[in-house]
Amino acid sequence: MKYAFIDQYRHEHRIQAMCRILGVARSGFYAWCRNKAARTAREERQRIFDEQVQGAFNGAKQRCGAPRLTRVLREQGVPANRKTVARSMRRQGLRARITRRFKVTTNAAHNLPVAPNHLAQGFQAEQPNQKWVGDITYLTTGEGWLYLAVVLDLCGRKVIGWAMRERMSAELACDALQMALDRRGSPAGVLVHTDRGSQYGSKAYRQLLRDYGLIASMSAKGSCYDNACAESFFRSLKVEALHGESVPTRASMRQAVFEYIEGYYNRQRLHSTLGYLSPDDYEARLNS
Repeated sequence: MKYAFIDQYRHEHRIQAMCRILGVARSGFYAWCRNKAARTAREERQRIFDEQVQGAFNGAKQRCGAPRLTRVLREQGVPANRKTVARSMRRQGLRARITRRFKVTTNAAHNLPVAPNHLAQGFQAEQPNQKWVGDITYLTTGEGWLYLAVVLDLCGRKVIGWAMRERMSAELACDALQMALDRRGSPAGVLVHTDRGSQYGSKAYRQLLRDYGLIASMSAKGSCYDNACAESFFRSLKVEALHGESVPTRASMRQAVFEYIEGYYNRQRLHSTLGYLSPDDYEARLNS
């Protein structure tokens, strides 16, 4: 502070006199002046980097923490590492949206058939169309609830089927599975794992599995961990796309979910389990 004061008034007062009054050495002041240009350049680089971090953070709609944001910046050609990005985020008070608890929607109190737990938390798959997982969640709008059913391929965590309805019905689960089958060319022998919800135990859903030669698997009773990948996707959706944003209508909710799944999650969202690749990029590398 003293050196800066002397530098500010050096054209109005003698440097020697100000150094004596302020109790500092002239050599120290001149050394400070020599380093001033380097400090200014360093501060300018930091300012530019902070702007780049903030731009990438806002571009991801505040969805990314330091590890994913580092990958985003590198893809944009910005040299960055996790520690420098984390420091920049702290300086600017930037915090990624955090996960909240969500209501359980599974209704397992039924007398419908229950499939064995063939998946047994084996969430890894070497190739697409070996293991799929399905689940249903609720989404709140100003007009009431919407229910979202999804099917993910565990190989690349890609959402390959999804459907939305105003009721949590067997048709909802069938619609999502049918989309997955259509998109994947109706492969036979795929292990399809879900929870024990009545939608997945319904006659229509079981018939769909039989028609296409799919293998049914269901979570153990009361075990949310058996379908952790689907639950993880729902947490990401609700945190990254919906939290903090009022969704007034079912139509706008449908649009938000479409944009998240088809525009962001499958194409752009980086997964640490995939080596920080998006689901689309991961599958493309497998096929290259």
